[in-house]
Amino acid sequence: MDEIDVYALVGEEGFERLIAAFYRQVPGDDILGPMYASSDLAGAEERLRDFLVGRFGGPPRYMERRGHPRLRQRHMPFAIDTAARERWLGLMNRALDEAAFPPEADASLREFFQAVSTMLINCPE
Repeated sequence: MDEIDVYALVGEEGFERLIAAFYRQVPGDDILGPMYASSDLAGAEERLRDFLVGRFGGPPRYMERRGHPRLRQRHMPFAIDTAARERWLGLMNRALDEAAFPPEADASLREFFQAVSTMLINCPE
């Protein structure tokens, strides 16, 4: 499946469900929770949702509001080691399970999250 077709399959509502399911898990998580400012959790949720919507074929709100994603640069302030990456991926996989997308959209998103979460590791073990 072409990544650009994911939005056509799941739509705005699908990405809202996915990202809401992910962020419901974050505050209580012992690894990820401290990385997110509780005062900006809603903002973090909106930024991730907008990024994914645009990346997977929907309106380019993220680019319009914040410019190029520069994922590695934007994540540098956070110590992301393998454990943090694994936890993030685990929470996102649970969110994908809950979202129950069509198999081709689910597979495309899991592959993307696997690759990007690995790319964002910035702390040697």
